[in-house]
Amino acid sequence: MLIYRFLSGEDDAAFCHKVTKALSEGWELHGSPTYAYDAVSKKMRCGQAVTKVVTNQPYDPEKKLVDY
Repeated sequence: MLIYRFLSGEDDAAFCHKVTKALSEGWELHGSPTYAYDAVSKKMRCGQAVTKVVTNQPYDPEKKLVDY
């Protein structure tokens, strides 16, 4: 089964660490990152989709994706 997550956050080192942590846990980048201005916070925001193949585990909507 292929599972999908979308990581987002302010354009800072914490966002880069969030993506790096996901990659170190076996997630793979999916598509290009996004970058947009948040007019409310007046800051740039980043987003990156990641996917991961898991085997022998049925999909459970109650389970957090990070627990796969």
